Amino acid sequence: MSNISNLMSHISILISYNIMKSENFETIAIRTQTERSLHKEHSSPIYLTSSYKFEDAEEMRALFANEKEGNVYSRYSNPNTSEFIDKMCLLEGAEDGFATATGMAAIFTTFGAFLKNGDHIVSSRSVFGSTHQLLTNVFSNWGVTFDYADLDKPEDWEGLIKPNTKMIFVETPSNPGIDIIDLEFLGNLAKKHNQLLVVDNCFATPYLQQPIKLGAHISIHSATKYIDGQGRVLGGIILGTKALIAEVVGFARHSGPALSPFNAWILSKSLETLAIRMDRHCENALKVAEYLEKHPKIKLVKYPFLPSHPQYEIAKKQMKQGGGIVTIVVDGGIDAARKFMDGLQMFSISANLADTRSIATHPATSTHSKLTEAQRNEVGIEQGSIRLSIGLEHINDILADIEQALA
Repeated sequence: MSNISNLMSHISILISYNIMKSENFETIAIRTQTERSLHKEHSSPIYLTSSYKFEDAEEMRALFANEKEGNVYSRYSNPNTSEFIDKMCLLEGAEDGFATATGMAAIFTTFGAFLKNGDHIVSSRSVFGSTHQLLTNVFSNWGVTFDYADLDKPEDWEGLIKPNTKMIFVETPSNPGIDIIDLEFLGNLAKKHNQLLVVDNCFATPYLQQPIKLGAHISIHSATKYIDGQGRVLGGIILGTKALIAEVVGFARHSGPALSPFNAWILSKSLETLAIRMDRHCENALKVAEYLEKHPKIKLVKYPFLPSHPQYEIAKKQMKQGGGIVTIVVDGGIDAARKFMDGLQMFSISANLADTRSIATHPATSTHSKLTEAQRNEVGIEQGSIRLSIGLEHINDILADIEQALA
């Protein structure tokens, strides 16, 4: 990572990383941890405490006045959440961050911190269903307007920026369409128009893509997905500059979307295996995509590192690998899609993704069911669309299950 030395001034809790002086993703993810206690534990403990003791009245006053750094209340900070945030800052090249209870809490908190009545946002049309609901049914009631732009039509984005536009929001790769946009292009566009560029980096993770290095101001993750990677806990995180995260914290301290210490501990430990897990997710997903692209019962396959993907060259430029999600369209519409899903024996049918276990989801009747059919068609979600989250099982077993379900 090119800016590790700059970030070290922010990170105050690291011990092993300071010793190692490594810039390698895997080493940072494993060797970054809270300062050891007098018990000299090897693994970070869980700090299950809601509050903290002050040495005296003056220390309490100074902490609440922000004249001194330290923990005041676990809704604000906790050693476990701090460790998780500090790891993510180093891995993604951010100065600071705030951890939230869920990925959607991270998106809501970011919108709430920076948007006010009368503001306008330009968003990619291909967004998660709940993000669409925030834009259409929540923030619209608070006087925030928006326009959708298509990821495959970058030439249209600049024309949607208005005098009251405050934010450009994008999900890349998108859920579930796996559409991609050039983040360097968006970074330059945001800079030209003095816009805040916010990127949902959930599908790529910091291992595969680092939006802040490409011009984004804020990077958001649903840590529930690949960062946990085993379907155990919920979590989210917002990453950016110190100044921007200060505004996020100002909103979040009072609205209360904080991540629990236990979940933060799980997520921090999970980062230790993120790189090796993502390598296998990507390896398996590419093989699945290549297999399905040749299958006569599959009408369409979308995967970033397939040469047939419309934004293949952009994906190769800004992503290390293609990720673990393959979206397909089964020939024959919803009946064929249901037949395929019901025929799966090993795959789980679930609304989640990014698990060690392979998962099949029908977006039109689940995650994106609140969109109208016209809205789903605009982002490429057909009745025959299925999102495949490719897990860590042996590739032969994954392919065998798909093959027998399509028979």
